[in-house]
Amino acid sequence: MAVGLRGIVTSCRAVVLPRFGGPEVLELLPNVEVPDLKPSEVLVRTRAVSINPLDTRMRSGYGRSIFEPHLPLILGRDISGEVAALGASVRSLSVGQEVFGALHPTAIRGTYADYAILSEDELAPKPVGVTHVEASAIPFAALTAWRGLKGTARISEGQRLLVVGGGGAVGFAAIQLSVAAGCHVTTTCGSQSIGRLLAAGAEQAVDYTAEDLESAIKGKFDAVLDTIGVSETERISINFLKRGGHYMTLQGEAAALADRYGLAVGLPLATAVLLKKQIQYRYSHGIEYWWTYMRADSEGLDEIRRLSEAGKLKMPVEKTFPITQVQKRSKR
Repeated sequence: MAVGLRGIVTSCRAVVLPRFGGPEVLELLPNVEVPDLKPSEVLVRTRAVSINPLDTRMRSGYGRSIFEPHLPLILGRDISGEVAALGASVRSLSVGQEVFGALHPTAIRGTYADYAILSEDELAPKPVGVTHVEASAIPFAALTAWRGLKGTARISEGQRLLVVGGGGAVGFAAIQLSVAAGCHVTTTCGSQSIGRLLAAGAEQAVDYTAEDLESAIKGKFDAVLDTIGVSETERISINFLKRGGHYMTLQGEAAALADRYGLAVGLPLATAVLLKKQIQYRYSHGIEYWWTYMRADSEGLDEIRRLSEAGKLKMPVEKTFPITQVQKRSKR
């Protein structure tokens, strides 16, 4: 770590992605530049980060149309740590305060570093009574679920929600957020996750490997969050929706189309694909169809913090390891 004349960190250790590939391409460098803060940005001293599926997909080349021109990258979305410095216009946080948060999916300088830079609206005070390790597993997954449930479907008390793939991080967060909102939740998952999801408040957890979903699940739903997003889960989910209901998939096609055709062609094509599906499903089923992505939401992150403090939102941590082992431990 290097410190400038004003006491601001100018370089630090970071895990860098010089090219796309397997975990072997990751490099731990001792002195990676820490850019100057913009007025709305916060420098966070990292205490814990988490490895998201998005990180491993990005490492392998997902989103290359966006990220390849900016190689080498620093991966990582989630963080929990302490405020080290503040941009000139930041008012809601203070130096030394414990915070947690998550970067936008397209951020170039991620959190796999001793110091990370996030905007003020990407951070909130760390939940009281939650460790840095526990806190670092929460924001990206929970904000992704929040965007779909609260921002798109606008779920409310008494509604019925189906979470396809409740065993993953976003699905598990969605179950807990929906239960906290007073919704009735049904989910699909593997057999090993059934007990955990029922304990989190799901009223029904269906093992998709052993049961026929269309027979096992009864009634219609106000919203479906599909974390799997293949054609079969889309078909089943659409048929489970009430008229006026919302189908939300995490597997939007924007990044894949941009990678295939380039940004100039791929993004307009993705917009056309989404619009076509929205019109198709409104006409055929009377439902709303959406691609769901995480984005910064200070109101959502603050509610996630409150639910975490109340014990109503917890994310499991499988294992922990130091930054020096990130290459050998990032093989999933």
